[in-house]
Amino acid sequence: MNTFIEQVERYQKLSTESSNAFLEICVNQDIKKGAFLQLADEPAKYIYFIVKGLVGYYTTTKNGDVCYKMFFAENSFVASTAAMISHLPSQFAIVALEDCSVIRYPVDGFKQLCNTYHDIALFHMHYLEINWVLKKEPLEIALRHETAKERFLKLSTDLPMYARLKKHHIASYLGITPTQLSRVIKELKS
Repeated sequence: MNTFIEQVERYQKLSTESSNAFLEICVNQDIKKGAFLQLADEPAKYIYFIVKGLVGYYTTTKNGDVCYKMFFAENSFVASTAAMISHLPSQFAIVALEDCSVIRYPVDGFKQLCNTYHDIALFHMHYLEINWVLKKEPLEIALRHETAKERFLKLSTDLPMYARLKKHHIASYLGITPTQLSRVIKELKS
């Protein structure tokens, strides 16, 4: 649990009292590859901290195509953030792409902690600012203005877990087919 608190404190230093209260709502859990941490169309019940493993955050189109939006590896927090905030069912599913070890804590318990402990509320605010505003906006702009080749090059240098992803995950994330991805990779090698 030390790594968990260290990652929280990258965003906001916690008092000992806050840290202990936070740890009280946390549970260690192992999740097998292919298992869901969050199902689409269901409320967000938990927030997860990835101790070991890799998960994907995706939606499914009306045609049944899977569209990955984000990937999370070690030392990442993952949840259906919009569902947490809106109290509506999640539009996204979160699936284990590898066997994972996580620390899980309940959304409702976390919200209570945010109401009780100012430093935990600041952690949450700073986390959202950095990860769901500062990091997310450039990704959305890139999807509209960059070629698949440019996005692939960024992905392969920006995401440390890139080598752990399957080609179909990468293609989905880039918004292209696996065949198009093969062409991009072939072009880059020549």
